Amino acid sequence: MKSISILICSVLLVATASAEKVYDFNSVCQQAYQEITKLKIDQGLLLVQKARKQNPENLIPILLEDYADFFRLFFNEDPADFKKMMPNFSERLDLLADGPKNSPFYNFCLSSVRIHKAAVEVKFGQNWSAGWDFRKAYILLKENKKNYPDFVLNDLMSGSLTAIIGTVPSGYKWIVSLFGMRGSIVEGMKVLRAFTYSNDPLAKLYFNESAFVYPYLLFYIENKKEEAILFIQQKKLDIINNHLFCFMAANLAINNKQTTIAGNFILNRNPSADYLKSPIWDFEMGFVKLYRLDLPDAIRYLEQFQKDFKGNFYKKDALLKLSYAYYLQGNMVAAEAARKAILKKGVVETDADKKAMKEARLVSWPNPLLLKARYLSDGGFHKEALLLLQGKTSDQFNKEDDKLEFVYRVARIYDDLGRKDDAIKAYQSAIVIGEHRKEYYAARAAVQIGQIYEERGQKSQAIIYYQKCLDMDDHDYKDSLDQRAKSGISRCKGE
Repeated sequence: MKSISILICSVLLVATASAEKVYDFNSVCQQAYQEITKLKIDQGLLLVQKARKQNPENLIPILLEDYADFFRLFFNEDPADFKKMMPNFSERLDLLADGPKNSPFYNFCLSSVRIHKAAVEVKFGQNWSAGWDFRKAYILLKENKKNYPDFVLNDLMSGSLTAIIGTVPSGYKWIVSLFGMRGSIVEGMKVLRAFTYSNDPLAKLYFNESAFVYPYLLFYIENKKEEAILFIQQKKLDIINNHLFCFMAANLAINNKQTTIAGNFILNRNPSADYLKSPIWDFEMGFVKLYRLDLPDAIRYLEQFQKDFKGNFYKKDALLKLSYAYYLQGNMVAAEAARKAILKKGVVETDADKKAMKEARLVSWPNPLLLKARYLSDGGFHKEALLLLQGKTSDQFNKEDDKLEFVYRVARIYDDLGRKDDAIKAYQSAIVIGEHRKEYYAARAAVQIGQIYEERGQKSQAIIYYQKCLDMDDHDYKDSLDQRAKSGISRCKGE
């Protein structure tokens, strides 16, 4: 009997040892990560299943499955997918909580899933839950950095969070204060930059992710737009076969008024059906075409986006652009229909959607000349935009908001053409006319002047104008413009 007991105990010990959870980012998992972060989701998941069969106790496949769900939900916002996939995040957190706590991957995996879950929750309007998940991720990363200071993967997300938290608009500051999170643009970007350029094997493994996040923060947080575009070129990012890179490059190019380049990126991407199918490409191409005043194609892409997109973010903004495309085309029946749809579809979480909702309630339509000049300017066709406005003065416009937009639009065109002193004068006029109005032009003019002075090294003067933007209340794009102004002040103060 004694020998049998010893035998049973031995078998149990062997079974326990063989069932020990591990974090093995082996070659199959690495390949799966590469495929998923190219948005080749299904192929990546096949490799995840292969890795799971090789070792059922390996926890890395759980993390990789989480990436797959995150990308699907973040880009497509399909409510049916959300209902089906959202419980997966909590289940994975439970599974990962059983992992070995003496590994730096323990807190890292848990924080990764928390961040994915929070980002998806924001997309689906669950902001309170998102706040708590971001806080938990922040605490996990902070603890991991303390316990494993040489574990480089800490830096990818902790650097990003630290930089972003440092620019939270005043309207959301209470969340950051409540959750006890502290941010710093300088410190966060320093950490993220070091990770992105690191030769550490784990940093190289996660390069797809850092190369996606880093240019965005360069562009929006540090206001180094040309450096962000240059990064894509210098690192020779594969924007053809990596759809995540393609989306980032095209999106930044559009926001940098390089719409022709953006359109080429989108049209030249690998057309294989292996990639995640997403209406986001039609959304981006709709903007590219609209900013060239290619109205038939703009309408075609924006209509297709409306048909296929199941989510809510930027739905109203896209409908507003569609209504204006029809309006400029002279099709007022379709323009009115698109405008009415703004009142029923989408949400008002983003500044762009809030503005679309506001404009949908108006009885009048924009001045067509100013609207064309705006789109040409936004698309990077500055000379063409200036030609439209040449010979005009603000006195030739009857409405006060048109006078304001005219002055602001001329300022932006001068700015983009490198005529900075002329731009400052026109921006100052826009501030005088519009600082107590609801339109965003005066606040944006203040930000633009601040950026010009910051680029010239006149930081105290720049801070005056950034603060002027913050002091303006109750205008369109308040949150996003305040974030730009706060980022500018932090940069000028070296915070």
